[in-house]
Amino acid sequence: MQAKTLFHLSLALGLWVLMTSLGNGTAQAQHAAQPVWPTKEWLTSTPEEQGMDSSELATLVDFGGSHSFDSLLVVRHGRIVTEATYAPYTADTPHDIHSCTKAIIGTLVGMIYKDGQLDRLDHPALDFFTDRHIANVDDRKKAITVQNLLDMTSGFDWDEGFEGGTEQSVADLQRSPNWTQFILDRPMARPPGESFYYNSGNPHVLSAIITRLTGKTAEDYAKEKLFVPLGIATWRWGRDPQGLTIGGSTLALLPRDMAKIGYLYLHHGEWEGRQLLPPGWADVLRHPTVNMHASYDPNQRYSNLFWVFPGGRVFMANGWHGQNIAVFPDLDVVAVVTAHKYVSQFALIEGIYAAVKSDSALSPNANAAELLTIAIKDASVEKPAVVGPTPVIASSISGKTYKFPDNALKLRSLSLFLTDPHPHVEFETYAHDSATSSVKYDEPIGLDGLYRRGSPLKSGPAAGYITATKGTWLNGQRFVVDLRVPAFGVQRKYLLSFSGEKLHLRFEDGDGRVVSVDGEQGD
Repeated sequence: MQAKTLFHLSLALGLWVLMTSLGNGTAQAQHAAQPVWPTKEWLTSTPEEQGMDSSELATLVDFGGSHSFDSLLVVRHGRIVTEATYAPYTADTPHDIHSCTKAIIGTLVGMIYKDGQLDRLDHPALDFFTDRHIANVDDRKKAITVQNLLDMTSGFDWDEGFEGGTEQSVADLQRSPNWTQFILDRPMARPPGESFYYNSGNPHVLSAIITRLTGKTAEDYAKEKLFVPLGIATWRWGRDPQGLTIGGSTLALLPRDMAKIGYLYLHHGEWEGRQLLPPGWADVLRHPTVNMHASYDPNQRYSNLFWVFPGGRVFMANGWHGQNIAVFPDLDVVAVVTAHKYVSQFALIEGIYAAVKSDSALSPNANAAELLTIAIKDASVEKPAVVGPTPVIASSISGKTYKFPDNALKLRSLSLFLTDPHPHVEFETYAHDSATSSVKYDEPIGLDGLYRRGSPLKSGPAAGYITATKGTWLNGQRFVVDLRVPAFGVQRKYLLSFSGEKLHLRFEDGDGRVVSVDGEQGD
């Protein structure tokens, strides 16, 4: 953890120097041309036509290939200059943007404030829930405002693992029969407005407030006021047990539509001549006041559910496992990343600043253009993993069912069919948050080093998302199953060690979580 923090700090300091130097040059020029609106479709351009270096963007695309990107999209002067999709993800599938959802909720709050449904941002939050009996009410809780919820300064006692620790409060929330009540009932840890603490409960309360004031779920309100005006036609968004739109996560968008959200903020909340956000709402992100107290960057700030980087020169919606909608106001750039494992936001910021060379067009560069074309094509083609030789044991374990006692994975049974003409894996798990009902899966598995697409998951946070699975033998007794959920942004590995009729399973999620469980053959 200390080495990671020091790396981020040194990268942040170097980035500060780079951003400051570019901020005093041509990249800070005013963009006087009329904006191009991508409501129906995005225009495209070569990077050089928009003052960017194709070779630097090729380097960024290659970086994404080695750092778990699912997609990368860069827009400058209203035109897509780079668009890469990393197999097995495909850009025609909405990608879960995880906590970037929070920024969308913040945007909707801005809209109800502009339209007068919310009278003021310092309105006490509890005023919207007078019909509820709320626990642990004191003067501090009564003082929580809408702005406190937007800035993650509500003061609720909450554990979400920001810069370490557990995510116990999120786990408890997801098990709760009434999410809004669970959040409002939390005791207070500090006075509102005193300090930042990352809390996915805050935007969920805002989602409930949006519904109270509009009579619509946040999703339905977003469709009418945000998605349709921006030309966003495809999305998915989860709901809590009461049917309220989940405020902290679960929204899925196409990468091109994620870029539209950033483009709205790049243009100060205006879209096709209409002011969708209050005047100055987006500009607040250039001058944020809430210190995140991030150990890796003392200059990092937060405002209206956006992360703001040094000096307000970059702000972004930021989600678990590397989902980003990054806005570079001085550069007239929007950059989007979807991913399946954490990668530092500074790498994206550094890559964009390195690629911007001028505010006006550069001379064509055929060699650099070819590098970028090759990098984008290479990203879209899945590379076969190394496949080990098939041992004798493969035939004896194929078709056998291994059963497991109660375990943290909720895995009940597992069967591999590795000698079938169409190899597949069957497994049974307890349904999400259930100790009795179960769900069964039968997924194809690639044994040639390539993923095979399966069926949508039936339970859990990734329910409805399609899997992709491959596997290989590591030696005569050990087989690894590599399972991806490409549009959800996760990768899981299951290391299976066989010994007679027994099976030892080791699960790794890529975030440091490891679970081991022992099973044996059964009927």
